[in-house]
Amino acid sequence: MRWAWLLGAALVASLVLAITVGPAEITPVDVWASVLHHLGIGDSPLSTLRDGIVWQLRLPRVLTAAAVGAGLAISGAVMQAITRNPLADPYLLGLSGGASLGAVSVLVLGATLLLAPAAFVGALAALLATLLIARASGPLSPSRTVLAGVAVSAFAAAVTSFVIFWTATGDSYREILAWLLGSLAGARWPAVAIAVGAIVIVGIPLALSARTLDAFAFGDTAAAALGVPVERTRWLLLVSTALLTGAMVSVSGSIGFIGLVLPHAVRLVVGSANRLVLPLSALLGAVVLVWADTAARTVFDPRELPVGIVTAIVGAPLFALLLLRRVRA
Repeated sequence: MRWAWLLGAALVASLVLAITVGPAEITPVDVWASVLHHLGIGDSPLSTLRDGIVWQLRLPRVLTAAAVGAGLAISGAVMQAITRNPLADPYLLGLSGGASLGAVSVLVLGATLLLAPAAFVGALAALLATLLIARASGPLSPSRTVLAGVAVSAFAAAVTSFVIFWTATGDSYREILAWLLGSLAGARWPAVAIAVGAIVIVGIPLALSARTLDAFAFGDTAAAALGVPVERTRWLLLVSTALLTGAMVSVSGSIGFIGLVLPHAVRLVVGSANRLVLPLSALLGAVVLVWADTAARTVFDPRELPVGIVTAIVGAPLFALLLLRRVRA
């Protein structure tokens, strides 16, 4: 409980402070004044321009970053529990490859407005293909599902590369690359609605499935002995994770290492009980991605890095350190 309160306070502080970072001089008091004004409480002391920077640009961006970070962290924790694979992440079942293929397909056609739906449909199509391949050769098992996901991901990546090579011209290359590397630059209130809605509808129920996930820790036989309908539950958890990941990818592109590294970091501190790992991973993921995106848009100003580059630069060494610490332990 202590860690939950600390991370919750850190998240609120991060949301406010991240909005103040940038070339426009905005204080935390300005942030609260703008938010309260748009909620119908009092008048905003800010100019129209500064109020627009807070309400239309920075606030939806940091809220989307927080929701995406939380969603990817929950998905990673669930995937690692359900597959009993410490290297599992939200993209393990080909979701990233499918979403990338869907997004690139509409980008090369110039249908930018269809980017989020296309990425979401691509992720779900990849999941369906993965599960059908894994199920075709027998009962659904973690190892078979992972291998099928790797195959689907490789195929989707190959098709995506072919589409880019054959059709992309001019500035479309830059748009495609930014999306493939993960970016929250275009996040506005519709993106907030998608990401937060996915957290409420899918993420919270997944976080409440801790007891079921704990039952899978000792294998399918142990889970069945505890009264868990193993195959049906695994399908339900995998599909729910795919829905959550697909929603996040549709608004942010492919952002790696959040779902892979952060659940491990949480387990090192609080242990392996999923009733603690899931909510704390969500809070930590939200805080980390808020600051990663803030760094991505400000460190090299006026240029902006894709946030996926920042998470990879930080996440890869951190994951190596976690592996070394686990080996020594």
